[in-house]
Amino acid sequence: MVKIRLTRMGAHKRPFYRIIVADSRARRDGPFIEIMGTYDPKKEPSEIKVNSERVRYWIERGAQPTDIVKKLLRRFEMQNART
Repeated sequence: MVKIRLTRMGAHKRPFYRIIVADSRARRDGPFIEIMGTYDPKKEPSEIKVNSERVRYWIERGAQPTDIVKKLLRRFEMQNART
């Protein structure tokens, strides 16, 4: 199964995350299929950048977002609805 999930990047105690599409059996920071955006929890307010078209494409093809990514995508949609 293909999942939409986070992979950790950045230095020690300064993480940021990429939102990626990967095989569910792959390691957290292992091989992935495509990068779809980033999430930086250290900025105030936290910054989320996502390619919505690609997310829609992968979800239509059966990719399952993790709980955290679902929450981030909802927050991203709410931010874009306001602007």
